[in-house]
Amino acid sequence: MVIRLEQPNEYREVENLTREAFWNVYRPGCTEHYVLHQYRTNPDFIPELDFVLEEKSIIGHIMFSKAELLHDDGHRTSSWTFGPISIHPDYKRKGYGLKLLQYALGKAREMGIGFLCMEGNIEFYKHAGFDLASKFNIHYHSEPKDAEVPYFLAQELIPGWLESNDITEACYCPPKGYFVADDNPEAFEAFEATFPKKEKAFQEGQLPQFCHSFGMPLNRIEDCGTNADGSTNFNYCQNCYNDLDK
Repeated sequence: MVIRLEQPNEYREVENLTREAFWNVYRPGCTEHYVLHQYRTNPDFIPELDFVLEEKSIIGHIMFSKAELLHDDGHRTSSWTFGPISIHPDYKRKGYGLKLLQYALGKAREMGIGFLCMEGNIEFYKHAGFDLASKFNIHYHSEPKDAEVPYFLAQELIPGWLESNDITEACYCPPKGYFVADDNPEAFEAFEATFPKKEKAFQEGQLPQFCHSFGMPLNRIEDCGTNADGSTNFNYCQNCYNDLDK
């Protein structure tokens, strides 16, 4: 097993890996490969923490991003986040993800990165030292301040970093780069069309999906609209798309 920096000639391979790793996991299809594709030219991207994991071929990847903590008086403190972290489906649940993450966290600590916020499953990330962000008095931007948000996690990579930066409470919002597929749906669809076609599907454990126009829940194929070519539109309900191609 080798963990090393990603090389530019591997970008497409890693994007395809990311697509395979996230397909139908959190939603029908996925957008993480487009986030990665766009992030490499984003000023928040940290190329020194852009790692691949090799086991004969590339089977894993992780990237880090600059972020910010927002304080009640309006000032901001630099912080950091990471993701997507991808492991090829054939190698999941074999310890590769944790090894890749622990290696990357060690390199981040060496660079002076003191505090990370991220969204994820505490049952996995607790093994890498993460805990609920609310225990650090860091709040998630879209949740009430007093909420204990189960998917919003944090870790003080450098002990005492929060205290040394006079941070007793703050709010975190993911960097805008993570919303690029929602902000540019046509560009995302054009990018997605350059990959081999895969079937989107609803699966147990996915995040709740809602119509982008009316906000109606989309839980089954029957809830979704139909495009002019007869394919399912997973972003809009039947009221928006009924054999129409908007």
